[in-house]
Amino acid sequence: MLEGVTWYRQSAFRFAGGERTVYIDPWGTDDSAPPADLILITHAHDDHLQPDEIERLSAVGTQIVSPHDVAAELSGNVTPVAPGESHEIAGVRFTTVPAYNTAEERLQMHPEANRWVGYLLELPGGTYYHAGDTDHVAELDDVEADVAFLPIGGTYTMDAEEAAGLARSIGPRMAVPMHFGFVVGSPSDAVRFRELAAPVPVQILTPENPFERE
Repeated sequence: MLEGVTWYRQSAFRFAGGERTVYIDPWGTDDSAPPADLILITHAHDDHLQPDEIERLSAVGTQIVSPHDVAAELSGNVTPVAPGESHEIAGVRFTTVPAYNTAEERLQMHPEANRWVGYLLELPGGTYYHAGDTDHVAELDDVEADVAFLPIGGTYTMDAEEAAGLARSIGPRMAVPMHFGFVVGSPSDAVRFRELAAPVPVQILTPENPFERE
């Protein structure tokens, strides 16, 4: 289910299965990265929105999808989205999913009012849910996916325990931790997530382009 999936860092992924190359929140790509058919952005924070990388990965025909506030800052073929929508763009079908904080200590980091998103993608290998930056909010219990990519780093998003609870609620065939090891969180959080998410199988990926934290 993870064939053709590359984790760069934080929440940046490439999906290269089938005939389409899809990036979500690209960060840490380099000149060897293939051009995108579709680039999906979850929200406006700079560990998810890197305009220079979007420009480098774009080619004739590349389409970009982002929340409305991000779309207003981008150029090119950009489709603005909000939670709860279904689209087919660049030959890829997807649904947008709410992504926001409910924990009191981080309410202002990802406010529900911003209408930022995660994405549920239909790709040749199955259905893939990329949660973006979020807490375990009630709407997410209805997500149905073969693979769930969930933030575990805490501080700005769910921590390992909260993310494990969401993984158990969704019940994917596989869960993949993200959003750790670069800004907040550590590899030990991924191991803890794997332990707490049982019986959901967890695959911990190795980042393609890691860097040392300052």
